[in-house]
Amino acid sequence: MPTTIFTIANQKGGVGKTTTAVNLAAGLAERKIHTLLIDLDPQANATSAVGVEKQEGKSLYGPIQGEGSVFEMITPTDYEHLALIPSEEDLAAAEVEIAQSDSYLSRLADVLAPLKASNGYRAIIIDCPPSMGMLSMNSLAAADQLLIALQSEYMALEGLGQILRNVDRIREAGLNADLNLGGIIMTMYDGRTNLAKQVVEEVRTHLPEKVFQTLIPRSVRLSEAPSFGKPIFAYDNNSSGAVAYRELAAEVITRFGLAG
Repeated sequence: MPTTIFTIANQKGGVGKTTTAVNLAAGLAERKIHTLLIDLDPQANATSAVGVEKQEGKSLYGPIQGEGSVFEMITPTDYEHLALIPSEEDLAAAEVEIAQSDSYLSRLADVLAPLKASNGYRAIIIDCPPSMGMLSMNSLAAADQLLIALQSEYMALEGLGQILRNVDRIREAGLNADLNLGGIIMTMYDGRTNLAKQVVEEVRTHLPEKVFQTLIPRSVRLSEAPSFGKPIFAYDNNSSGAVAYRELAAEVITRFGLAG
């Protein structure tokens, strides 16, 4: 089965992007989908959220600079069917250094090409920095599917427009004509408020085919899990967050034909 590369992006921080990357990856792995999580954020929150320590020289910084192989950076996790390429602080320097290099927007795509061709993973999930800098733009150029984590709060649509404009730029520049808006994941949903319901309704009105049915709740347990170095399924398997991410994983498997 071919590999599908998903990038999870939003130029805003605090929208549940890394929480979604980690728990969607873990949810796919729970369903025996061989999954690789790539932490492209120099803050390394996805790395620590699956219980892996940052290690110098174990991020994509070297391969992006032409040093070392992407395969050398793959690190096992405690979870069956889930592997990780960690982040490290050096990735922050890559934001500047990539911009000074040739083919600066396709560096990540070139690095991941042998990995994708190997079909060693059914899904590769990239967690991007909370900005539309060089690393995030590279992830768009490398991905098959863009998944947008969008908070169910005021002004959510403003950020959505900016991301979609960047997708158009990547396509128009011929860097990744096949990049697809795979879906919008509504996060931090509080069903007790009219505002959250109105935001979801508005996004579904604008992009009815793209919004996943699963709504990720605002949840204390989801917030706590990363500090214990665990995906939500290992931290509190019966919580509302675990139920939601399990449902989201099932939707992603169906929408993108990841099973079989």
